Amino acid sequence: MRNVLFCTTLALGLVVSTVLAAQPAGKLSVNVSGLRSDSGVVRCGLYASANDFRKPGRERSGVVARPSGQRATCVFNGVPAGTYAIAVFHAEQNETQIEYGMFGKPKQGYGFSRNPSSNFGPPNFEAAAFNFPGGNQSLSVSLQY
Repeated sequence: MRNVLFCTTLALGLVVSTVLAAQPAGKLSVNVSGLRSDSGVVRCGLYASANDFRKPGRERSGVVARPSGQRATCVFNGVPAGTYAIAVFHAEQNETQIEYGMFGKPKQGYGFSRNPSSNFGPPNFEAAAFNFPGGNQSLSVSLQY
């Protein structure tokens, strides 16, 4: 009886781990609106942790999209299920990093996943974080200038 219980438990564990490992990486589309022009590009960064969020070069993945009709769509492929946050900026002059003016206000249009308020400074990871279960998912980001 003990051997049957052990084998059943082992088999169930293998099935669960196989199902979890078999979850395919997905596609995440970020629809960016509120651009003031179609100049330059829109840069989107996908972040997987609070320690890396909004730090240049620390994104899990980066995507560049061309604006059209004052909108752009950043598409991230091969994204495994997990918790992420996205930071976006409109690089009208093809800048590679966001620039800041007086009092730390960004010079370019910017936005974050879940569109949190940034009236009193940029949001933290938790305010912009969302769960990505895998598969295909779309979300919207509205830029602020």
